[in-house]
Amino acid sequence: MTRNYVVTGAASGIGAATVDLLKERGAKVIGVDIHNTDVNSDLSTVAGRKDAASQVIALSGGKIDGIIACAGLAHPIAKTVSVNFFGVTEFLGALLPTLSKSAAPRVAITSSMASLMPNSPALVAAMLANNEADALVIAQGLVDQGDAEASLIYGSTKRALSRWIRRECIKPEWAGAGIPLNAVGPGIVETPMVADIIATAEARAAIDQMVPMPLNHYLKAVQVSYLLAWLASEENTHTTGQTIYIDGGSDAALRGDNIWA
Repeated sequence: MTRNYVVTGAASGIGAATVDLLKERGAKVIGVDIHNTDVNSDLSTVAGRKDAASQVIALSGGKIDGIIACAGLAHPIAKTVSVNFFGVTEFLGALLPTLSKSAAPRVAITSSMASLMPNSPALVAAMLANNEADALVIAQGLVDQGDAEASLIYGSTKRALSRWIRRECIKPEWAGAGIPLNAVGPGIVETPMVADIIATAEARAAIDQMVPMPLNHYLKAVQVSYLLAWLASEENTHTTGQTIYIDGGSDAALRGDNIWA
């Protein structure tokens, strides 16, 4: 039976690669992005999220089997909070009643290796409290303090996402509805979003110090899509609450084995 998927961030990068992969495998896909796809809406706003969800439900005819959320920003600005966290969690919440009707509903989210990096505990806490207004104030405060503090925003959004998944996955509305809820945590992926930070030998050397990838170095977007597609497939019945690092060994290189101590 053909599966119906919704993919956010569908116009470029990992999202676009995931759309292509799912279609190649015979699925029907509704893409969501701010431009150049099936549903053009701004997930950085409450109105945009509601509009996107309404359009998706209409286009799907009320049949959604999987949602793969790839939309995101890497900019050190407050808006990154709205897109990366609330643009995922609120959008998923709006589609959850429809998704729950599927015989094999699945959700997979693109987090990041940055979820393991330094973050702002206050910002993470505001996101997990579902308080977008406070989160934006905290994020803007980081921006106002300078580049070092502003650089914490991206990792904070990804840390909050991975923690949100852990909290939500076992609740009745997810586990009780038979919905595995997971994320992937890529290392450096060769997409337009990171083009500048790997543009020169010096830049690559600097990022390789932060995110070492001893196994096969940088990723192509489609390589992340393979994992997202499996997590959102009927084959995944029991993996839930996980952020699976697809990182060429970065997690192991940076954290070693002491997470099991």
